[in-house]
Amino acid sequence: MRGPLAPPQVPLSVSRAESFQDLVQDSAERLERRWPQLSAVDFAVLEVPGPAAPGDPDGWDGESVPLGRFIAARGDTPDRIVIYRRPVEIRAKTRDERALLVHEVVVEQVAELLGLAPELVDPRYGQD
Repeated sequence: MRGPLAPPQVPLSVSRAESFQDLVQDSAERLERRWPQLSAVDFAVLEVPGPAAPGDPDGWDGESVPLGRFIAARGDTPDRIVIYRRPVEIRAKTRDERALLVHEVVVEQVAELLGLAPELVDPRYGQD
């Protein structure tokens, strides 16, 4: 008889993409407790950065691969912070390294959004 190896609520059944999304969400929630205005920000995960669209000054220029990106609100679209999963996973080998790098990238993007230094956004930034 074949069936699932583990029930859905057990971490074994969580995909790498879902696990990564959880890391981003955990980081966002941690920062939101300190910066309540982040509740209006859309935090998203994309596999890789795409090329810049014509006329988009915020797009990826094809040079170094970014780990994340802040996209300012436009019209009805809220501020958005995007974390790129594959570039982060390539740079971090273990789950702990990945969690730390995700948090650092989220802090850096939030700092850009708020116009502050990353150390002011999260006093523990860069200490781990």
